[in-house]
Amino acid sequence: MNVLVLMSGGVDSSVAAARLIDAGHDVTGATLRLWGGDTGSGCCSVADVEDARRVAAQLGIPHYVFNFADTFTSEVVDPYVASYDTARTPNPCIECNRTIKFGRALDRALALGFEAIASGHHARVDRAPDGSYRLRRGADTAKDQSYVLYMLGQGELARTLLPVGELTKAEVRSQAARLRLRTAEKPESMDVCFIARGERTRFLDARTEARPGPVVDTAGRVLGGHRGVTRFTIGQRRGLGIDGGGPRYVVGLDAVTATVTVGDRAALLRDEIPIRDVHFVDRAPGRDRLLVQTRAHGEALPGWLDCDRVRLGSPTPRVAPGQVVALYDGDQVVGGGLAA
Repeated sequence: MNVLVLMSGGVDSSVAAARLIDAGHDVTGATLRLWGGDTGSGCCSVADVEDARRVAAQLGIPHYVFNFADTFTSEVVDPYVASYDTARTPNPCIECNRTIKFGRALDRALALGFEAIASGHHARVDRAPDGSYRLRRGADTAKDQSYVLYMLGQGELARTLLPVGELTKAEVRSQAARLRLRTAEKPESMDVCFIARGERTRFLDARTEARPGPVVDTAGRVLGGHRGVTRFTIGQRRGLGIDGGGPRYVVGLDAVTATVTVGDRAALLRDEIPIRDVHFVDRAPGRDRLLVQTRAHGEALPGWLDCDRVRLGSPTPRVAPGQVVALYDGDQVVGGGLAA
């Protein structure tokens, strides 16, 4: 098969390319140039592009760079800023996967004559007995990335290969070391790719209008003030600017009045999650019992989908609006949506 591998400059996509070559595929590497902003640490950075190019050279495959910076800014960065400005907490990796990697990059690959794209995501794609495609958790549950791929449908999965999904992270690094790939010991990137470490507040402050407001308790009593709702997210405990009274959490954000509401842990608990923009990998699950995951590596909780909300078997801390709510049947991704 003629495959375009999305090479980020990390160890996972490097090994993905190597495994495809070993499997007999005709492999070409492509690195996506996405961010040229003022942080200088974009995805992929100049150093990442160079790492991907040199790994491709080690493997003896062609390598190209696709500049999708315009789409990345309009479809990922701008909505990220707008979400915080309206008191939501976005996950930019979701939109990057949806619109860039499995959107524009996949379209480019098919236009160039490739039969499929591949990436280094720790997840698995296989076929169900009825012939439909399934998205499943990666073999390494600690590194599983199926959560950030919940938006993929049958069309994308039919054209997607995930070669490291059957491996643990240790096995990936072992294979990279055996092949003497320059990325074998490269650290993982854990931050938002277009914001320098520790600079989220400054990044948002430079792109949004400061709107100071009150910090109140659940009874409406003013406890203090803040410099802008973009500095807060539901469930936040630190940096609230108030003293005493025991542990408090952000339990509500009102972008219109710039009000931050705090309360104790009990005030944070909910037994349902309103969701929007619901997507299914194949077909809707009805009211079947599912597993509900609200963080990339969080615990999956029992629940079920009920129209525009997910019901939970027991109260759990409120999910911040804008965060992903992924639905699983065992290790298989059913679909998901965004907390409303």
